[in-house]
Amino acid sequence: MGNAILTRIFPENPEMRKIQHAVEVLRSGGVVIYPTDTVYGMGCDLYNAKAFDLLCKIKGVKPGKDLFSLIFYDISQVSEYVKPITTQVYRVMKKGLPGPFTFILQFSNKIPRSFETKRKTVGVRIPDNLIPRLIARELGNPIVTSSIRDEDSILEYSTDPSLIHEKYENTVDMVIDGGYGHNVASTIVDCTGDEFSVLRSGLGDFESLLR
Repeated sequence: MGNAILTRIFPENPEMRKIQHAVEVLRSGGVVIYPTDTVYGMGCDLYNAKAFDLLCKIKGVKPGKDLFSLIFYDISQVSEYVKPITTQVYRVMKKGLPGPFTFILQFSNKIPRSFETKRKTVGVRIPDNLIPRLIARELGNPIVTSSIRDEDSILEYSTDPSLIHEKYENTVDMVIDGGYGHNVASTIVDCTGDEFSVLRSGLGDFESLLR
């Protein structure tokens, strides 16, 4: 692993040839860095246990931690991987996605054991950025994802793809340059209780989804 290539893809009109290349990297057990509608993310194929172990190693965490979310192409793809959701939750998700939100839901038995957490929940992302969404669509299943954090606590998140490539070139297999990223992460909303609970306020305005 390592010796990551830096590939420029335009979010407004992604070249499918380059999307397919990213899919091939993921299918072969690679780790890819990509833009989202919030901060840059790092991820792998949900069904490749070795790749997930590598991702955990890069992030410096043990598998089973609630650090990772899944990126989906659309809500219909989400429905395969989570337990049935209420009409209220569906309406809110429909209004907020694609968008800068992570919705915490109970996962179904389609989630592999290597990814399971003690809480049996998963963060669901459908970013308003075609690059990661098309990768998830062409891959045929979600991407395990985590934010690229900066070691500088003042910056918190890296936004320049060339600097991200410089930092992770020898660690990951591909870095997608989709332009400068945001430095504010997604808003995390827990949908597993009787009421919605905002666990982290980020780029998305959750209150606007309830109006």
